[in-house]
Amino acid sequence: MQYEALYENGQIKWLTEKPPFNSARIRISILEESKPLTEKRRQPSPLIAGKGKTLGDLVNPIVYEQDWECLK
Repeated sequence: MQYEALYENGQIKWLTEKPPFNSARIRISILEESKPLTEKRRQPSPLIAGKGKTLGDLVNPIVYEQDWECLK
């Protein structure tokens, strides 16, 4: 069995589901050293702040499924 994870600051972060074991012998292979993320998260322009409108329910679609062209 193989499971994929990242090792950061002494902690393992699973990239797939966790193994279903409470205890197991493991063998670890380091594939590559992770590079820290230096990219800045993009932000929307302040010129559009407050100009958006919610046209329908946030959970349900604004039109009925029968009207969806892509499903025909």
